[in-house]
Amino acid sequence: MNKPITINIDGKNIKTFEGRNLVDVAKENGIFIPTLCYFRDMHPLATCRICTVNLNGRQTTGCTTKVTDGMEIEINTPELLDNRKAIIEMLYAEGNHFCPSCEKSGKCDMQNLGYDMGITVTRYSHVFSNKLVDFNPKRMIMESNRCILCKRCVEQVKTKDGQSVFSFVNRGVKTHVQIDYEQEEKLTESEAMKAMNLCPVGAILIKGMIQEEPFGERKYDIFGKQKSPVIQGPGVFKEPNEKFIVATTSLAGCFGCHMSLLDIDLEILDMLEVVEFNKSPLTDIKNFSKQCHVGLIEGGCANSENIHVLKEFRKKCDILISFGECAIMGGIPAMRNFVPLEECLEEAYLNSTTSELGANIIPGHPDIPKLLNNVYPCNEIVKIDYYIPGCPPNAQHIWKVVKSILLGEEFSIAHDEFKYD
Repeated sequence: MNKPITINIDGKNIKTFEGRNLVDVAKENGIFIPTLCYFRDMHPLATCRICTVNLNGRQTTGCTTKVTDGMEIEINTPELLDNRKAIIEMLYAEGNHFCPSCEKSGKCDMQNLGYDMGITVTRYSHVFSNKLVDFNPKRMIMESNRCILCKRCVEQVKTKDGQSVFSFVNRGVKTHVQIDYEQEEKLTESEAMKAMNLCPVGAILIKGMIQEEPFGERKYDIFGKQKSPVIQGPGVFKEPNEKFIVATTSLAGCFGCHMSLLDIDLEILDMLEVVEFNKSPLTDIKNFSKQCHVGLIEGGCANSENIHVLKEFRKKCDILISFGECAIMGGIPAMRNFVPLEECLEEAYLNSTTSELGANIIPGHPDIPKLLNNVYPCNEIVKIDYYIPGCPPNAQHIWKVVKSILLGEEFSIAHDEFKYD
């Protein structure tokens, strides 16, 4: 264990001791191997596969690798970086991760890896499967919609007499983490809090113990590792005396992204020197009067009218940008995807406390847009060229991206700008 050895990581020779964990050795030498299931003082689990590396020409998990002399290790090849990114994207698509409404936003390990990898959208369609939210335990809430099955809680959270509090049940896609209510009652308050903090996402919550921290003071607002990816805007052609033509619309959302867009304040006057708004709530122009260079889409697609408007924007705009969480991942409106549409309508129009006495009609008329069974992100309906995440993204970031795209300039995403919430 104390035998000195030399290993090579991405061309860098590193002296260490035989038998040590590769993730720990790399970290001590300023090399970051991302993990979600690996945790200090815990037996490696190798469930998330995000730490996959090339070891002497073959792939293996970094967290289970004990170093030996002469190892040749690759960590940051293009293939490995894309594989890690794909895993995070799949976790977002297969789970139900609504960062704006999550108690652990800003302190979520998976969210931070998404920031670090520059993920603005998933390449996979969202599943929106309805998963169990267990409120029955005495102190905890188990939010399976966010669980990534990392197994940390199963392996690490025990009672004083060594009994497991969490366990895996079922198999395959039906696998989920279950709480043993009897054993959960034995945990002290501090032990329960430790379980919540052990979870890399927001799956384990403590009733009445969530303390919201202000933006800018959360864990990954301060300690995030984001590398500020640089993006090259394509640029668009226009005659020297012409203005850039921009269109905007709001679909299934709260209109907050448009309000943020206007937060540029007096700089909007400078923007209007070079930009002309066509079809947009900002101008109240109802129909396109010309082809537009850029279209900005806020909100997801919840009904037939949203689909129609989005497809019209795709035809009439050379470049289409989704901005805001609802347009990119469905956002808060997509939380209705877990409840059958019929049940949603019955609750809203028949069973709600605000329903009129005797009213037993769910509105239906040819002029009312038909609701879709699910709320969909815009990229699952049409091709989207660029994404600006956030709930909402701030005005300066929105206009920096739009301006750089129009002018063909490079732009970087600063750490405090790149947020899903």
